[in-house]
Amino acid sequence: MTSQRQNEQTWTLYGQRQLDHGFQPPVPQRIDWGFWPGVGPGAELLGDIRGRRVLDIGSGPGHHAVHLARGHGALVCGVDISPTQHRRATRAHRDEPGVRFLCADIAAHLRGSELYEAAYGVRTFGCIDPHHLLPALRDGLTGGSPLVFSALHTDSDGHGPSGSVESRPEVIRLRDEEPIATHMWVLDPGLWEELLAAHHFTVTATHLLQAPEAGSPVVMQVIQARRQAGRG
Repeated sequence: MTSQRQNEQTWTLYGQRQLDHGFQPPVPQRIDWGFWPGVGPGAELLGDIRGRRVLDIGSGPGHHAVHLARGHGALVCGVDISPTQHRRATRAHRDEPGVRFLCADIAAHLRGSELYEAAYGVRTFGCIDPHHLLPALRDGLTGGSPLVFSALHTDSDGHGPSGSVESRPEVIRLRDEEPIATHMWVLDPGLWEELLAAHHFTVTATHLLQAPEAGSPVVMQVIQARRQAGRG
C-alpha cells in the first residue's frame, strides 16, 4: 500500500472517531499553524485575501476555512480526501457564506478547477506526497499567489526533519484512543525550499514554532512562499 493510500485510510478513520465522539472544533479567533493557541503568526501570513479565491489543503472539519471567510472576507474552497472529515465540515458549515467543501484528491481537483489566488494548509501539507501535490499547486495558482503551510519539523519522540524526500512512519494521537498509524513527509526547511523552487515557488520566510511547555521536543515549521509570475 502506498503512503498516499494509507493516509487516506488514516484520515478516514480519524474523522470517523471524531464523528463517533461528536467532536467539532469551534471556529477559531485566529489561525494557529502549530498545535498551541497563540504561538506564532496567524492568518496575516497570507496577506490581503479579501474577495480572493483561497484553497484550503486538507480542510478537515472546516473551521479554518470558516474563520478566513468570516474574518478576512475570503472565498474559501476546502478540499479533503477523507469522506468522514468532509462529513464533519458539511454537517457544521454547509450553509456558511463564502465557503464550500469538496471531498476529493487535491491534485485531481486542481487539474479541473478555476485558478486560485492563494492556498494554505494547517498541519496537513506534510501528509501529502509533495511530488503529487506541488505540480498541481504550480498549475492551479495564479502568478504571485501566496502559499503558506505548516508541517512537522521535530516529532514527539525528538526525531528531526529528513534530508531526503521520503515519507516516514508517524502516529496521530487522540485522547483515550489508540494512536493511528500514518506516514508524513517531515522535511528539512532547506529541502522544502528546493522542492518549492523546482515547482516555481519562492520561499519568502520560514518560522519554527516550539511548544510552550518545557521539555516538549515538538517543533512545527511554517513556510511562506509565493507562486512565481507566469504559468511555468
